[in-house]
Amino acid sequence: MTESTTTGGPIRRGRSEAWNWVGVAPFLLFALLFLILPTMQIVIGSFRNPAGDFTLANIAGLFSPQVMKPFWLSIRISLLTAFLGCLIGLILAAAVTRGGLPRAFRDGTLTFSGVASNFAGVPLAFAFIATLGRLGLVTVLLRDWFGINLAAAGFNLISFAGLAITYLYFQIPLMILIITPALDGLKPEWREAAQSLGASGNQYWRMVALPVLWPSLLGTFALLFANAFGAVATAMALTGSSLSIVPIILFAQIRGDVLGDPHLGYAIAFGMIVLTGIANLIYIVLRTRAERWLK
Repeated sequence: MTESTTTGGPIRRGRSEAWNWVGVAPFLLFALLFLILPTMQIVIGSFRNPAGDFTLANIAGLFSPQVMKPFWLSIRISLLTAFLGCLIGLILAAAVTRGGLPRAFRDGTLTFSGVASNFAGVPLAFAFIATLGRLGLVTVLLRDWFGINLAAAGFNLISFAGLAITYLYFQIPLMILIITPALDGLKPEWREAAQSLGASGNQYWRMVALPVLWPSLLGTFALLFANAFGAVATAMALTGSSLSIVPIILFAQIRGDVLGDPHLGYAIAFGMIVLTGIANLIYIVLRTRAERWLK
């Protein structure tokens, strides 16, 4: 009898692995019930008609004007908020990590970003209506104290611009959380070497830091795009049905209304899954490359 057998080594390892599977079982069950099976139902339903027969009519319906227009609107607002979120978030993250600000300011910014990046839906919509709505606090203060009438200037919270501003509330903090570790990974030796060769601060960022951060920036941009593209609760609570973005059109198709077409809704959801899946795949690939650079 070998020593490992007498000490029970393999038996203990087998029991440990079994308990590890027991521990992860709730997560696997949750993923199966709320992610894998619903996704399979959406994909299968996209290629079926109400009678249950195979059809491509639902996929063809994605290219109709009444569906393509909301898709294009969602893509535009996702691209805009992803770009502005990356730009503003990078500036703020660089300020708190590389700007020489007190440590407490960095900790407070990251803590707030962790909360704000998950603040969405009805509470976020109500907060912006109470702040920038027609009778919101900021709107009234600007009108009464500074003579600036946002409504007269053409600003409307229930619009493309208003929804974009609302989305930025969680897009910018998400960018800060993701890009901060990448900024921390910039080695001081790189800046010292650049300065010893006569490079200015702008040249260091343009020729050293940004090329190193470029995979992280592009990956985060893709993630922010997917984050905005799939947001539905905030848009529904803020604009109702006045702004036809894809999630709202999807909700209208599958809510059971006699005017709805659930299988077209499945196809719309399938299109959203494809777009967000591509964006997340880009993020994962670029994030892996960025981590390899920063090691």
